[in-house]
Amino acid sequence: MSIVCHIRYVIDPFQTAAFEAYSRNWLSIIPACGGDLIGYFMPHEGTNTVAHAMIRFDSLAAYEAYRARLKADAVGAANFQMAMDRRFILSEERTFLRQVEA
Repeated sequence: MSIVCHIRYVIDPFQTAAFEAYSRNWLSIIPACGGDLIGYFMPHEGTNTVAHAMIRFDSLAAYEAYRARLKADAVGAANFQMAMDRRFILSEERTFLRQVEA
């Protein structure tokens, strides 16, 4: 059984371009560190402050190993730092989901 890490971001609506650049950086970083990236999703209609990301893992142990690799990754650390410096992420929450199967 695989799990999906769903990340819900509250973003600064005046910095959506910065968040999109941040998200685009993860498109190569996450797979390089072992995550199966389903995607990043930007606001389109409705709210302009909520974005999402979904990453699949074989297990919670695989997620923990990915997090360790991510923390050691220089490009990932630079992307995190850019978000902290520019402050376009107001909050984020992670939820771990499992897919319903027949």
